[in-house]
Amino acid sequence: MKTEHERQQLIKEINVLLNQAYDRTLDEIYALLKRIDEIEDEEDLLAIKEARKDIRINGTISWNEIEEEIRNDILHNVA
Repeated sequence: MKTEHERQQLIKEINVLLNQAYDRTLDEIYALLKRIDEIEDEEDLLAIKEARKDIRINGTISWNEIEEEIRNDILHNVA
């Protein structure tokens, strides 16, 4: 993951290139960015569906079970 400074620098460099690009190239870049966004949305929806399916099949874990597991991990790491 990039730092905020790295992101801002990259955006500035991209803007320089975009300002130099032909209109046709800008249209292509825009279409590609839109498609990438759509693909990411599709992947997110698929991940949600898979998680819901897993919950239906395997059930969920109660908060008490999670706390007990954490306590056991702590005890094992201390010993």
